Amino acid sequence: MSDSILRHPKVVVIGAGSLFFGRQSIWQMVHSPYLNGGTLALVDTNEERLSKMVRLARMVAQENGVPLKVEGSTDRREVLEGADFVVLSFAEDTVKYRGIDCEVSLKYGIRMCSGDTIGPGGIFRAMRELPVIMACAKDIEELCPDAWVINYINPSTVHGIALSRYAPKLKSFALCDSHHMPHKKAYYAVRAGIIRDPGEFTDEIDRQFDFRVAGVNHFTWLLKAEYEGKDVMAPIAESLRASAGTENDGGDKGAKALFNDAITYELYDIFGSIPTCTAHTKEYVRFWQGLGKTKDAIPPLSIWETEDRYLRHEEMWLQVDGFLSGRLPIADYMKSFGPDHATDIIENMVGNLGKRFFLNTLNRGAVSNMNDDAFLELLCEVGPDGIKPLPVGEMPRGIRGLQEQVLDTHELTAEAVVERSYAKLRRAMMTDPLVSSIHDADMIISELLEREREMIPKEWYE
Repeated sequence: MSDSILRHPKVVVIGAGSLFFGRQSIWQMVHSPYLNGGTLALVDTNEERLSKMVRLARMVAQENGVPLKVEGSTDRREVLEGADFVVLSFAEDTVKYRGIDCEVSLKYGIRMCSGDTIGPGGIFRAMRELPVIMACAKDIEELCPDAWVINYINPSTVHGIALSRYAPKLKSFALCDSHHMPHKKAYYAVRAGIIRDPGEFTDEIDRQFDFRVAGVNHFTWLLKAEYEGKDVMAPIAESLRASAGTENDGGDKGAKALFNDAITYELYDIFGSIPTCTAHTKEYVRFWQGLGKTKDAIPPLSIWETEDRYLRHEEMWLQVDGFLSGRLPIADYMKSFGPDHATDIIENMVGNLGKRFFLNTLNRGAVSNMNDDAFLELLCEVGPDGIKPLPVGEMPRGIRGLQEQVLDTHELTAEAVVERSYAKLRRAMMTDPLVSSIHDADMIISELLEREREMIPKEWYE
């Protein structure tokens, strides 16, 4: 990286109204001495939301006395020139359309607790989002071809595959916030009994804890866990089994949160490895679809809750409005949020800090018995000059077969959307692990194409 980038990095966030990233990106860009002398350019097609986020970023920067330059535009082309990093984090009306995806799928017997990465929900979210991502990629190739492109939009694997395959000149990887390091490793250190609290996690424990996670995004598994040479997989699993009976007694009652520890332990008991993103993984397998002839100990998946999500987003915007109006002191902003995965990685690349992160990228031999071009979530060395996946070993049988089916579904989805191929769209749906009826799948495709017509490119209807 050039000296200018190191001193004045320019980060463009396309989808600044994303409440799950926009607010945290402001925090990190202000907090980090490696970033706060640069530029944060915010882009959103919603002028009102964009205006709020730009004002908020400027207020936070001024309050904290940092020279961060804040730009805003509804047209990404106006701010892309000179960008060093471009973060894609948009999803237009995602709550509404995920609700439609889940509603129509349930009508035909497919239960989705998240509906944004696998099943008909994952396929149709890519139908809505990927065309816009590829349009962004075209503009980036023209205006800032040396920028790092970070995709933060689900389905992460589908979009990552498409960027790597159809925009190969760009430097890109995909992210998910579920494996933010070192927090994820500290969580398992607690489960293993190595430490009592995540705050006790140290560099020395990090070095002694051989912790290997790999798999398709949202379908990742803990394949090895050794501390000081001793296998601690069983204690981790036992901790999850012990907490399974109480995990739903309080806190988040949403569909993604229900029965996760119980499901984690049951999958461990079957496969001998621990799923590390169970809130999503339980949707990638057919076991909790309610299709069994006998009653299971764990009930079928609950359906993603559209109305509750609307309320959650409304509360987040009320918080933003509170800071803008002065109802909430702007001095409290930096106490209200914390670091974000994407901006942590950007800081690490700019500052050459030598940290490791989980990224979604090409396998390149990390998992030794899967293809080099398999798009997997892997622990990587991340530096100014690029990313390097670290060796994992073999993916165990059983899990490997499930991984390959999911990868085929994701690859076919990427091809279908970019090529606008109905044949490949149908093939992706029939390959998906949640689909068990050809006619039902055809009906789902037909109904979702009709109900989401305003969000899907018109070429699909010609």
